[in-house]
Amino acid sequence: MHSPQVTTERSATDALGRDPFHALPAPGLPADSTPPAFDVIIVGCGPTGAMLAAELRLHDVRVLVLEQETEPASFVRIVGLHIRSIELMAMRGLLERLLEHGRRRPASAFFAAIEKPAPADLDSPYAYLLGIPQPVIVQQLEDHATALGAQVRHGCAVAGLEQDDEGVTIELADGQRLRSRYLVGCDGARSTVRKLLGVDFPGEPSRNDTLMGEMQAGAPPEEIAAKVAEVRETDKRFILTPFGPDVYRVIIPAAGVSDRAQPPTIEDFRHQLRVVAGTDFGVHSPRWLSRFGDATRLAERYRVGRVLLAGDAAHIHPPIGGQGLNLGVQDAFNLGWKLAAQVRGWAPDSLLDTYQAERQPVAAAVLDNTRAQLELLSTEPGPQAVRRLLTELMDFDVVNRHLLEKITAIGVRYDLGAGHDLLGRRLPDLDVEPGNLYGLLHHGRGMLLDRTKRLTVGGWADRVDYLGDATAALDAACVLLRPDGHVAWIGDDQQDLDDHLSRWFGKPAD
Repeated sequence: MHSPQVTTERSATDALGRDPFHALPAPGLPADSTPPAFDVIIVGCGPTGAMLAAELRLHDVRVLVLEQETEPASFVRIVGLHIRSIELMAMRGLLERLLEHGRRRPASAFFAAIEKPAPADLDSPYAYLLGIPQPVIVQQLEDHATALGAQVRHGCAVAGLEQDDEGVTIELADGQRLRSRYLVGCDGARSTVRKLLGVDFPGEPSRNDTLMGEMQAGAPPEEIAAKVAEVRETDKRFILTPFGPDVYRVIIPAAGVSDRAQPPTIEDFRHQLRVVAGTDFGVHSPRWLSRFGDATRLAERYRVGRVLLAGDAAHIHPPIGGQGLNLGVQDAFNLGWKLAAQVRGWAPDSLLDTYQAERQPVAAAVLDNTRAQLELLSTEPGPQAVRRLLTELMDFDVVNRHLLEKITAIGVRYDLGAGHDLLGRRLPDLDVEPGNLYGLLHHGRGMLLDRTKRLTVGGWADRVDYLGDATAALDAACVLLRPDGHVAWIGDDQQDLDDHLSRWFGKPAD
């Protein structure tokens, strides 16, 4: 058995933490006379913004993250990381720390809450849902970014921006002006950055509200369980499930409840519970209460010059299927290395344009599947008939698998042209002789996995690692992985490989 070959090259000037931040410019200087103090300013330090900051810092990009809120959210909402997002966390060495704070759940009943078990032999060792408090994942990702050298400032609201050929100048609400080479709006559904850019956000406005919260209930658990089972026979939108000792998560349709502009109250929940279930279950002592609508919108553009959009700033949709946070984090993984390449000066022509070309269709597909799921949750006879038919069809493994891969994003394939079925897809975590593949991808670089041990990354060794392993369980001779884990090339010819290295990683070093 041959020993594997793993090579990595980094110069001392590229080492993390060795590129000090410049002093910030004085307020009030005109945009065209102020040199950029940062390479990238990110507006919004939610999961998308924090993840993007960390991805950029892996490539020594000088990053400042501005967050409007001064304190974490007062409520603790549990969110779910789907399979692809869990894989990405494993790729960056973050999964173990997240597992300490989360709870694994079966990867099933994601599509319109249709109860079907997950297909057997899913193509991932991370085939589960990881439930984790949203403030925890935000803090963990922010800590990860700052440990890599990103600066994060809380209590900073953006009030204006202007850009020129050299960079972007933003004005904060307190009048301070900051300068960077690029700006990324990760500031949520009501994105200030998107509005300042004048980017259209077409789609459908919210028509139906839903109340969601966590609270205690005075009714006996067996009585609650029986009534919930009865109601859900006809209304799958209604959820009242145990969530910790004496605490229940409540999700209930909220048509006509109080003023949409005002936060909901416990009395709103009691009223709707009585309308839908005939009892309010004695709910009291809420941990947090919120409402969400079913607005569905997709930004017309993800980039205007030196300003880009990611996460909810680029797309919004109902939370059914739990895809929103995951979609944003995956945006960050796609954008991070491409924007870093642009900043570092080795990006091939149009590399940054592939961000929108690849991620906008993915978001459009998510919007479509949430639209479809909402229809299937309707209590009207027509949608209920379609739901019964789809429930039957999901007994076929190919249908069940297709829908689960759609929700969890492991079925995403970027259009990189015709070729092997793996081309454009993510590569699962393989067993390789040094351990596991994802364990070798923590630094956010590309990788050539070469089963022939005949090829080389040559002049791209400062951007692409090499792993020669004839034992890798891979149905191909060699694959070139991008930093986001998607397959950019498959083959065994050195010249063809060099062409694709140039396409994705620019000119070779001298």
